[in-house]
Amino acid sequence: MSDIASCPTCGSKSKVKEKNGQTVYEAVQDEEAFKKIGQLKKAMQKFKAKAEALEIELEALKIKN
Repeated sequence: MSDIASCPTCGSKSKVKEKNGQTVYEAVQDEEAFKKIGQLKKAMQKFKAKAEALEIELEALKIKN
């Protein structure tokens, strides 16, 4: 998932990506879309944390058996 930052050129909220070693800013036009991106990013982080915890638990169970 891409990061969100203010564009140094125009100051708008933008998606930040790395392409061929260069930082590329892509403007997010809609404020509602910006909020949704933030919500999705938080949800993905929570899912990732749960998945990592389950992987650790699974490894522990494999070691026991």
